[in-house]
Amino acid sequence: MKLFLAAAWIAAFPATALADVSVSDPWARASILASRPGAAYLTLRSDADDRLLYAMTPVADHVMIHASETDADSVTRMIHLEALDLEAGQTVRFAPGGMHLMLMGLAGKLDEGASFWLTLTFEQAGAITVEVPVLGVAASGPGVEP
Repeated sequence: MKLFLAAAWIAAFPATALADVSVSDPWARASILASRPGAAYLTLRSDADDRLLYAMTPVADHVMIHASETDADSVTRMIHLEALDLEAGQTVRFAPGGMHLMLMGLAGKLDEGASFWLTLTFEQAGAITVEVPVLGVAASGPGVEP
């Protein structure tokens, strides 16, 4: 009987995450124009190898994962990543001038003091939704003076 109950419990929860990803310090900068892309930042940490597959939010048509790359001539440019690998125990920080989530096709301006929902989908951990506060246009992050 105990074996049957254990098997029933496992069958009832097949989507139990294989990795535990924590998302902390989400934020976005206020935008001046809705016609320009916005950017969101956060910190990710996973207890097992995982992969950020994509993100979505109701405030944008689509979200792109961007990294920054500096070439031999010291020119920095954004590069689009199809997905982002997370190594177990490593922290990945999205910050201005570096890794960020580009919010393309904004539905409207991102107003300081507002917030929006952002859903991140991981290969192992599944979907995680966080509330993203919108800080000022010159903000450097939560609790950081511009």
